[in-house]
Amino acid sequence: MKKILLGAIVVLAVAGAGVWQFSGSAKTAPDVTFTTLTGEQFTTQDLRGKVVLVKFWATSCVTCIAQMPDNIKNYNELSPKGFDTIAVAMQYDPPNYVQNYAETRQLPFKVAIDAKGDIAKAFGDVQLTPTAFLIDKEGHIIKRYLGNYDKEAFLSIVNKALAS
Repeated sequence: MKKILLGAIVVLAVAGAGVWQFSGSAKTAPDVTFTTLTGEQFTTQDLRGKVVLVKFWATSCVTCIAQMPDNIKNYNELSPKGFDTIAVAMQYDPPNYVQNYAETRQLPFKVAIDAKGDIAKAFGDVQLTPTAFLIDKEGHIIKRYLGNYDKEAFLSIVNKALAS
C-alpha cells in the first residue's frame, strides 16, 4: 500500500511540474529589479535579447557551491553567443558572505542580493536552493530547475534557445 501511495505522489508531482512547465503559452519572467554587489541596477526587461539563467543560491547551500564551477564555465563559453547568468543570493544569506564568495571565486557573472526577498517572491516564492530559471530572448521562462540537473540536457536547451 505504501508503494502505491508513494507512486501516486511521485506521478502527481511529475504531472504538476509538467503542467507548470508546459501549460498554455510560456510564462513571462516577472518584471523585477536586480541590484548587484557593485550597486548596479537592471531589470528583467533589460535582459531581453539574451538567453538568461536566473539562479537563486546561497553560500550555505552545498549543491549551489558544487554547481558554481559549471555556472562559471557555461557563462564563459556561452556569453559571447548571448547567454547571461544572474546569481541571486537569497535574503537570508549574509551580504558579506556573498561578497567574499564572489570575490574569492572571481565570479564572472552578475551577483545580486535579494535583500527583501522580493525577487524570490516574484519568481513563485522561491524557498529552496538552488532554484534556477532559464529565460529565452523574449523574456519567457522556458525551464525551471530545482536542485541538480542534467548538464548535457541543460546545454542542449540553452543552445537551442540561443539559435532561435
